[in-house]
Amino acid sequence: MKEKKLPSIVSYYVVGVSSIIWALALPLYELRHFIYFGVLEILLFIICWQIWPLKVKVSVKVKVKEEKPKLTGDSDIDKMVRDKVLAIQEMKRLDENITDDKISAQIVHLQDVTDKIVEYVADHPGKKHQVRRFFNYYLPTTIKLLDAYDRMDDAGISGINIDGTKGKIEEMMDTAVSAYDKQLDYLYKDEALDISTDIKVMDNLMEAEGLKR
Repeated sequence: MKEKKLPSIVSYYVVGVSSIIWALALPLYELRHFIYFGVLEILLFIICWQIWPLKVKVSVKVKVKEEKPKLTGDSDIDKMVRDKVLAIQEMKRLDENITDDKISAQIVHLQDVTDKIVEYVADHPGKKHQVRRFFNYYLPTTIKLLDAYDRMDDAGISGINIDGTKGKIEEMMDTAVSAYDKQLDYLYKDEALDISTDIKVMDNLMEAEGLKR
């Protein structure tokens, strides 16, 4: 849920009190007096509004653009693609609703990593077994916990249960970001090993033929 900044009651009190003081202590019978008075009151109102804003949480109906899944013909991978599309749509909705900047940034990061994981598996079908648990448990559980965070944040109150649970979810998000990154990195393990082998062989050949400086 997003916060909207509105003038607080302090702004109105300051304007009211300053108007009384002006009327009692300063002249108010020429046009220029009224102009000065009006400019002063407007400035006081704006300054007080910036210092003591009233933040009101407002519901924003988010329209998430539906993404058409790019299917591969492999039933397992196509299920991952569909799950990814639904997961990212839900993450975008939660990102719009949750006001915490850190959590919001982490949600965006998880969207990007999830998308890259699916892209890699779609291009390397042999890797699909490595991400089965990621899609069957880690991804849906992350969204479930974020949805709970959103609902508790929406309650708009502070309490032992709400604050404690939100704190645990915030800690989990730090762990989730690291775990998602490691999952993507792990997919490149074999490729990194092959490249290291190629580099070593090429280096040895160049040295044997006197081509290495």
